[in-house]
Amino acid sequence: MKDQSLRKLQQEMDSLTFRNQQLAKRVELLQDELALSEAKGKKNKKSAELSSQLSQEQKSVFNEDLQKKIEENERLHILFFEADEQHKRLEMELRTRLEVLETDAAQHQAVVDSLTRKYTDTIEKLQNDKAKLEIKSQTLEREAKDCRLRTEECQQQLKNLQAALGSRLEESLCIINEKVPFNDTRSSRYNALNVPLHNRRYQLKLRDLAGQALAFVQELVTALLNFHTYTEQKVHIFPIDSATDAISPLNQKFSQYLHENASYVRPLEEGMLHLFESITEDTVTVLETAVKVKAFSEHLASYLRFLRKILPYQLKSLEEECESSLCTAALRARNMELHRDMKRLTAVFEKLHTYVSLLALPSTKPEGLLRTNYNLVFTNISASLHGFHDILKDISKHYSQKATLEQDVPTATQKLITTNDCILSSVVALTNGVGKIASFFSNNLDHFTTSLSYGPKGGTEFISPLSAECMLQYKKKAVAYMKSLKKPCADSVPYEEALANRRVLLSSTESREGLAQQVQQSLEKIAKLEQEKEHWMLEAQLAKIKLEKENQKLKNSLSGHLTETIQERSVLSNVAEQKKETAEKSLREPIKSTSLIGMLTITTDNEKAPDVESREDLIKNHYMARIAELTSHLQLADSKSVHFHAECRALAKRLSLAEKSKESLTEELKLASQNISRLQDELMTTKRSYEDQLSMMSDHLCSMNETLTKQREEIDTLKMTSKGNSKKNKNR
Repeated sequence: MKDQSLRKLQQEMDSLTFRNQQLAKRVELLQDELALSEAKGKKNKKSAELSSQLSQEQKSVFNEDLQKKIEENERLHILFFEADEQHKRLEMELRTRLEVLETDAAQHQAVVDSLTRKYTDTIEKLQNDKAKLEIKSQTLEREAKDCRLRTEECQQQLKNLQAALGSRLEESLCIINEKVPFNDTRSSRYNALNVPLHNRRYQLKLRDLAGQALAFVQELVTALLNFHTYTEQKVHIFPIDSATDAISPLNQKFSQYLHENASYVRPLEEGMLHLFESITEDTVTVLETAVKVKAFSEHLASYLRFLRKILPYQLKSLEEECESSLCTAALRARNMELHRDMKRLTAVFEKLHTYVSLLALPSTKPEGLLRTNYNLVFTNISASLHGFHDILKDISKHYSQKATLEQDVPTATQKLITTNDCILSSVVALTNGVGKIASFFSNNLDHFTTSLSYGPKGGTEFISPLSAECMLQYKKKAVAYMKSLKKPCADSVPYEEALANRRVLLSSTESREGLAQQVQQSLEKIAKLEQEKEHWMLEAQLAKIKLEKENQKLKNSLSGHLTETIQERSVLSNVAEQKKETAEKSLREPIKSTSLIGMLTITTDNEKAPDVESREDLIKNHYMARIAELTSHLQLADSKSVHFHAECRALAKRLSLAEKSKESLTEELKLASQNISRLQDELMTTKRSYEDQLSMMSDHLCSMNETLTKQREEIDTLKMTSKGNSKKNKNR
């Protein structure tokens, strides 16, 4: 359609141009004829006068014809101009549309090319996948055939096993019916009395968790004590300082109750400690046997009563503080937020007490809590702890804002600021402690909920706390019986002591070489002692000879009845035989006195022999005692010297080890100093870079502010000029 219209317009334009050309030629001819006629008129005025009437008529005809032609020409020019403009517009529209269509065609072609490439890639990939799947299907078919064969074999084996197990079951049932008169596993009440298998890993895990909970509760108790104590101090300071003026009776009563906080908070730690001590490696710990949970629940109830007792006074104290003249609007808003937070705190403690008292029911009244609800109770405790943590975070935030506002009060003292800081630190510690407890409980929630099936074999629960207590007594008896069956092992060095001795052996001189040297030294000392012994034996012989000579002289002077002379010879090797011979001889034979210092043979009366023997015994005892004393002194000196030598060697080794450790520590100190200097350099560079960046940013901000001010001024001037122009236009 558009092409046809274009062709029509083109034909019209051609016809118009042709007609314009004809008209232009006709006008030229008419102008030429007019000029000729005017020239002839001048020459032939007469003829003109004669033919004036005819020429006037012709002129009028020509003028009319010319006017019509001019009007038609003008109309044609207008039509031509309009058609030309319309043609140009249409051409521009068509060109723009052609460009759009060309761009769309190019885009569509690109999309078609991309889709073609994509689909070709997809087709190739699918063909490859098809080939792989065909191979895989073939392998799966082969495996399926193998599996069918195996299943047939397994079914056959299963039938055989079922037949064998059926026969064995019948035999076992017959034996049980004949030999077992009473089967306690059939009744849950009797089965609850059976001792379960000891799960040591579970008990150790539970004890470890109880220890962690005890540490968290101790932190919580410390934070609560600090919070109540510092709150009591705050009541005496703000809004009225008790040192300068009397506080209100309400605050006095509130302070009196807060002073009793330790008697309610400390039992929480004691109850948790008793619960931790009740969980040992040898017991069976489930909710039915955890009787200490009841005591902890009672302590928590006591603390909840304390919170309920102080809550009205705390709320009234905050309201009284809001009514004070020192309280600003912002401080009043913070006090009202704390007013709401304290109510929420007491409510969350009520929730926790409710759930903890529910956990204490299985050990006291098992019908009060079904076993299916244990999981729900633990989940609600975890949610309550997280809510408790959120409330404490709000209290910490609101109290920090309150403390900041109270510092701006004109009558604020340093004591008030210090007390606020202490309260804020205790609230932060309380928040952190409760956060740790909440995360600890949520992390170990699965262990708490999944370990409740710990009980007798074949049973899922204990019927009552009494049955659980009886089971624990039976367990103690079984443990005592097993201990009595075990034979005591031979005494051995404990592992810790052996490790300590090994460290001593490694660090001291008691090694194989040292012991060999000590043995060599001992052998040398023994040889020296043998030589000294022989020397002293010779000395004893000489002393014996001298003694015999002195005895000879004494006997000659006292009496002349000596019939035999003193015989001198060494009898050290025959001392025992001579003693026997002297005992067997009769009293009539001569008396022989023997000792380590010699031998004396005399013939005297029976009354004088004992005196000689006693005298020799005294001398012998004296020398023997002296020898023993000298030997002991020598051994003591030797042992001291050996000990001192070993100590010196040990000290030398320790000194060498200390020097080595000193060298290593000096190296570490050098490295640490180098690291410190490097870190200081890095800190300086980063500081400089940050300062440069800050200066650049400040310059950039200044330039941006200047550009903004310039733009605002330009906008203002433009607005003013636009307003002036609009006013001028309105005036016009």
